[in-house]
Amino acid sequence: MASLNVYSVLVILFLTCGAVMAAKESDQIIKENNCETKMGLPSVLEAFMSIFETGSISNKCCGELVVLGKVSHSALVKRTLENHLFKDLIPVTIIAKSIHTWNNCLPLIDSPSSSA
Repeated sequence: MASLNVYSVLVILFLTCGAVMAAKESDQIIKENNCETKMGLPSVLEAFMSIFETGSISNKCCGELVVLGKVSHSALVKRTLENHLFKDLIPVTIIAKSIHTWNNCLPLIDSPSSSA
């Protein structure tokens, strides 16, 4: 009986530490890449609405999103999903919408090779 309780506590501790480390990992990526300073507020709101609500993102904001970079984009989405205010969202759906938004923005942005 006692070993079952110890096992349960260890499992809970492991899961809790994993969630904290995942949050720390996102925060570290965001801090190291200055992710929160690379987009203007209007574009952040557009991107947020296209991923977490129902909305679209303009070409201008797509440009800012692509400049932000895939790593920063993914880390910001992940950190938002870890926030208790968004606990009712379905992570798989949000991640799919995040990928969809990113993929739709890429072709709208002139790449260096296409402007040469």
